[in-house]
Amino acid sequence: MTPLDKVGEFGLIGRIQQTVELKQPSTILGIGDDAAILAPAAGQELVISTDLLTEGVHFDLTFCPLKHLGYKAVAVNVSDIAAMNALPTQIVVAVSIPPRFTVEAVEELFEGVKLACEAYNVDLVGGDTTGSRAGLTISVTALGQVAAGQAVRRSGAGPNDLLCVTGDLGGAYLGLQVLEREKQVWQADPESQPELGNYPYVLQRQLRPEARMDVIHELRELGVVPTSMIDVSDGLASEVLHLCQASGTGARIFTENLPIANPTLEVANEFNLDPIMCMLNGGEDYELLFTVPLADHAKLKNHPDITIIGHMVDKSEGANLITKSGQPVPLKAQGFSHFDHG
Repeated sequence: MTPLDKVGEFGLIGRIQQTVELKQPSTILGIGDDAAILAPAAGQELVISTDLLTEGVHFDLTFCPLKHLGYKAVAVNVSDIAAMNALPTQIVVAVSIPPRFTVEAVEELFEGVKLACEAYNVDLVGGDTTGSRAGLTISVTALGQVAAGQAVRRSGAGPNDLLCVTGDLGGAYLGLQVLEREKQVWQADPESQPELGNYPYVLQRQLRPEARMDVIHELRELGVVPTSMIDVSDGLASEVLHLCQASGTGARIFTENLPIANPTLEVANEFNLDPIMCMLNGGEDYELLFTVPLADHAKLKNHPDITIIGHMVDKSEGANLITKSGQPVPLKAQGFSHFDHG
């Protein structure tokens, strides 16, 4: 293992640069100068998003492999670009690295970044590396492009628009419960081996989520333009409320329509957790929540990976979960808050 001070900052950047392959026509100059040079295509608008991942807050290296962490750091940013109906093109990555890390560990992290760049067809064009006296911190800025006037905001929904979500919900939250449980067992007995073999689905959802760029492409093929959109990072209830607040509407979502995968349901039962709570408030699923006009119902009703979970209503009606018995329950944002000390 090679200590970081053996190669220095520029040596580390050089090793990372050797693995980078540029593919986007809008990338004129990547890593190696004071700044990258980009040239967005004519008629395109630039979309930019930044996420910061901090050790001890967003991830735990006790159970989070560095390669998965690098991949996830890119995926969560690409998810924000997708939520604007844009296509990602470039990323910039900055890392603050504790002295306990080796060169090989940093290369493992960037191997995950590289895999995500390949998966989402984005170029790594720059960033920064610095030391850290605390834990590992990763900051990723993603850039994307969308045809002028075609970006989808949170504020475009209207009453009667259908409320849709991709994939299924709650898996990432339950994956975290499994990992936290096994960590506690390991801390009590360091000789014990974690029992993770029965939980591949929920662990994948937590450790290596995917941005739903596939759905963005499919919606374009179907000729469907969402009226509003957001990615599900802090829990479905929180994101529905964000759309309602930005659009000046209320919402009705139906318990029986919420999508959950069988492996997620099994783990919820094992932990004696309410599956509805896990779907509403779990977070980190990085699915897309969006609204479409009622006229698009026929185009989406049979889509295998999009579920119509409800519809928008007048603001005066509020945002409610409708139970199987037809009772409205006000939605509350109970997902993760970075500044909640309670």
